[in-house]
Parts: sequence; C-alpha cells; structure tokens
Amino acid sequence: MTLKERLTADTTAALKAGRKDEVASLRYIAAAIKQREVDERRTLEDTDVLAVLGKLLKQHEESIAQFRQAGREELVRREEAETDLLRRYLPTPLTGTEIDRLIEETIASLGGAGAPRMGDVMNVLRGKLLGRADMREVSARVKARLGG
Repeated sequence: MTLKERLTADTTAALKAGRKDEVASLRYIAAAIKQREVDERRTLEDTDVLAVLGKLLKQHEESIAQFRQAGREELVRREEAETDLLRRYLPTPLTGTEIDRLIEETIASLGGAGAPRMGDVMNVLRGKLLGRADMREVSARVKARLGG
C-alpha cells in the first residue's frame, strides 16, 4: 500500500468514526500532495510524498514555536496534534550516531573526502535519509566531517 493509499484509507476510517479534526488534517495533507502533483504534472511516488510530509512537519514545528512565543496555547495544541498525525506517516527518525555512520559509509563508498565532495555525499545521503533526519543537520555534520 502506498502512502497516498494509506492516507485515503485513514481518511475514510476517520470519517466513519466521526473524528472531524483528524479528517480535516488528513484532507489538508492530501491537498498538499495533490497540489505538488498538479504543479509538477506527475503522480508522486512515496519518496516524493515523504518530502511533502517532511515539509509540512517543518512548517508545523515552526508554527508551534511562534504560537508558543505569542502565548497562544490553544493553537500550540492544535499544531502539535497535526505534527503527531504527520509523524504517523514518516519513518522513524535516525539517531545522531546512525546518521554519522551513514555519512562515514557514504564518504568511503565515494572514495574520498574533502570539501569538493560535499555535493556528491549529500546527493547520496538525501535518498537514504529522506524523512528520517533533518537535512540541515546532516549537511552541517557532513561539512564538519569533510573539513569544509
């Protein structure tokens, strides 16, 4: 079952169970996926859907920080509920040690280190870590490892 099929099935189940907030969140996710499909004029694969979910998660996390700073706890709770829902569809995040191990393996497989290899290393890691790690953090770790 693809992620899109799972989202559709979960939306139907939430509708039947009368969970209105969950239905609204799932429809919001489906709309974001559909919008990207329309923009790119193609059907998204699971990796593309993961990228959309990761982007939505990041947006919600930023909103939580802003609402918390403004003292809007009711909005914080709503955003946290949506982030919990998004996390159900994302793979389990990797630990820092696991990320470092993948970085080392990737550098070794590419046959060398050095700042000029950063783009190559990141291209390989992006496919392996999509939805499982914050790519900004990964980039910083790769840069530190390559000495750039």
